[in-house]
Amino acid sequence: MIEAENLSVSLSGRPVLHAISLSLPAGALTVIAGPNGAGKTTLMRALTGDLAPASGIVRFDGIPLQAWPNRALAQRRAVLPQSSHLAFPFTVHEVVALGLRAGAHRIAHPGQFVRDRLARVGLSGYEGRFYQQLSGGEQQRVHLARVLCQLGAPVSEGAANWLYLDEPTSSLDIRHQFEILDIARDHVAQGGGCLAILHDLNLAAGYADRLIVVDAGRIVADGAPEAVLTDDLVATVFGVAADRILLSRSRTAATCAGVQSG
Repeated sequence: MIEAENLSVSLSGRPVLHAISLSLPAGALTVIAGPNGAGKTTLMRALTGDLAPASGIVRFDGIPLQAWPNRALAQRRAVLPQSSHLAFPFTVHEVVALGLRAGAHRIAHPGQFVRDRLARVGLSGYEGRFYQQLSGGEQQRVHLARVLCQLGAPVSEGAANWLYLDEPTSSLDIRHQFEILDIARDHVAQGGGCLAILHDLNLAAGYADRLIVVDAGRIVADGAPEAVLTDDLVATVFGVAADRILLSRSRTAATCAGVQSG
């Protein structure tokens, strides 16, 4: 369970988030959406503990984030940021194996564990390739494999482990977008928690159990996608007519299924 109570964040003295309160249970894929500059990434960084709030509190499983030891927190939640930069010539295997070190899980066959996670993101056979030689989308999937290694499993010792995904589909083609979000759905189906930021409202409508829309640092809508994505909200928050985009969860899910089966 992730909880935020009256959470406010300022950056360089400028208020960015304003008194946000929410409660996120495991077992559901929660998506944050909103226009550019709305405060989506700032909210996620505050919920992960990467940003200290100006006021309010964030709790993870009922315990304030600042009370968690870093190693214990790393075993329970993993963060995929918008972008990651590596200056050294690591191989793909070395990058993904960093997740095992961060999570400090006892894995009987760590090499096979890394290969399994690479296979899960569609990168079988990439272990020996240098990270810098990959495309942007491939690099993004390498880092997803890394955070999957960090968590080890959706649930450990009866407690849900959490994935935080900040625009995980931004550099991917449509097939890989579906595959990555399928991984997120599988994670929550097995009892884990997942919070993702998505710009594509069609993907949000097709995959989210719960959709939180943020605008100007405030939550302006929160609920099931079909209830949240009204014509008025899309026009007011995103500045476009709803009929210009597909907003049917059932139609989006059917489209996803059709692409995957094809």
